[in-house]
Amino acid sequence: MAHPIELGLVLEGEDAREFLEDLRNPKATKEQIEMFKEAIKIAKEHPVEF
Repeated sequence: MAHPIELGLVLEGEDAREFLEDLRNPKATKEQIEMFKEAIKIAKEHPVEF
């Protein structure tokens, strides 16, 4: 039987603050936004059934 994976990643100090700030206020470049739009378009054109 499979065992759960323990991640073990712990952020502290400035790393933790920066991570939370990015999580609360994500920033994306115009290039990233266009990439996301293209990915959404492709996903809608080729839906995956489970």
